[in-house]
Amino acid sequence: MTQTKAKTRAARPAIHMIDVEADRLTELALHKQHELNRIYELLLGEIDRAAICSRDAMPTNVVTMGSEVTFLDEKTGTQRTVSLVYPAFADIAAGRVSILTPVGAGLIGLRTGQSILWPDRGGQEHRLTIVEVKQPTE
Repeated sequence: MTQTKAKTRAARPAIHMIDVEADRLTELALHKQHELNRIYELLLGEIDRAAICSRDAMPTNVVTMGSEVTFLDEKTGTQRTVSLVYPAFADIAAGRVSILTPVGAGLIGLRTGQSILWPDRGGQEHRLTIVEVKQPTE
């Protein structure tokens, strides 16, 4: 592992994921691995380093699939509110961001107040900070 990669991994905050979501996301990422390899590698890396737990044990301030999350891109100063969804439900105009986008893969598992240094589609790193997380009502 290069020194840059080691430094980036060490600087990332601890995250949590729901067990069934981690399994489904792993299957999704492996299935789509041939497309946009970098995003899938990032997502698989996040799944690999996550503390996995059941939905009942997941704190409500953690970004999970279906969460509405408000985050700040500190590089641009832009604050956005989006729902994190599976690719079939993505609609950027409606504020539904796919987990298989750089932003989506970067947000999963973070909790309110945490930040992560994360690359955009062009490889430029942005610090994303979670402002608020709302869980979906079932």
